[in-house]
Amino acid sequence: MTQVIAAFYKFVTLDDYRERRQPLLNLCHHHHIKGTILLAAEGINGTISGTRSNIDAMLAHLKADPSFTDLEHKESIATKPPFDRLKVRLKQEIVTLGVPTIDPTNLVGTYVKPQDWNQLIANPDVVVIDTRNQYEVEIGTFAGALDPHTDSFTEFPAYVATHLNPQQHQQVALFCTGGIRCEKATSYLLSQGFENVYHLQGGILKYLEQIPATESQWEGECFVFDDRVAVTHGLELGTHQLCWGCGDPLSPADLTSPHYEPGICCARCYPTLTPTQRASRTERWRQRESGDRD
Repeated sequence: MTQVIAAFYKFVTLDDYRERRQPLLNLCHHHHIKGTILLAAEGINGTISGTRSNIDAMLAHLKADPSFTDLEHKESIATKPPFDRLKVRLKQEIVTLGVPTIDPTNLVGTYVKPQDWNQLIANPDVVVIDTRNQYEVEIGTFAGALDPHTDSFTEFPAYVATHLNPQQHQQVALFCTGGIRCEKATSYLLSQGFENVYHLQGGILKYLEQIPATESQWEGECFVFDDRVAVTHGLELGTHQLCWGCGDPLSPADLTSPHYEPGICCARCYPTLTPTQRASRTERWRQRESGDRD
């Protein structure tokens, strides 16, 4: 059955975010929704899937809430359920930067529509930075973009401190998967004295949805946090698969490695695989393949 995938986020003060969890969880169960929703005092962040009617019902319910009336979402289609289960979690941050003073509702960069992005990043005076993690950047990014080589978004402030300077880098453009990381990243840069800070509105996913491949500056595929693993132009399914051992995305070439074992390991995690890990991953893969999951 065709599944609609809806991704959304909103930075908004939610003093009662803890009390919101159970009603939201109940509503998701009622509409047979799968995926993950994060709630924090700073807002909501989620990617969910379900039938067309159930996704519409969920989004209508969320937007009926005065806190989320202007909630925007991005949609894509999958031919099979992209999530195995539902999670509604309480967090300290809906995207973890680790700098409590950063508030995108008060300070944020200039949004750039996908149709204007190519012109911006073609400017040699603009420093273009991919704010995603290393394993995401490796399978696709914009031509000429800088890779911070981070393993976690919490490392971004340290990257800024050692590689960027407000006087030297007077125009900075950031991008990420769906836009949420850039909300905080641009807010952080502005707080550090950078004046001309831009970010791709709707993120890579909106760019791939709206910009034809013939006009695109995107190279490769875009990692997504569900069973599709990666998408390409038009949000079509990409060619990557996950290593169920370490969670890294694998290209078709990676699957030919003699160290790749489905559900166990890939060439990257094989060298550090212990007998205990092998046994655990083997059992987890057996349960997945047999459908014996909680």
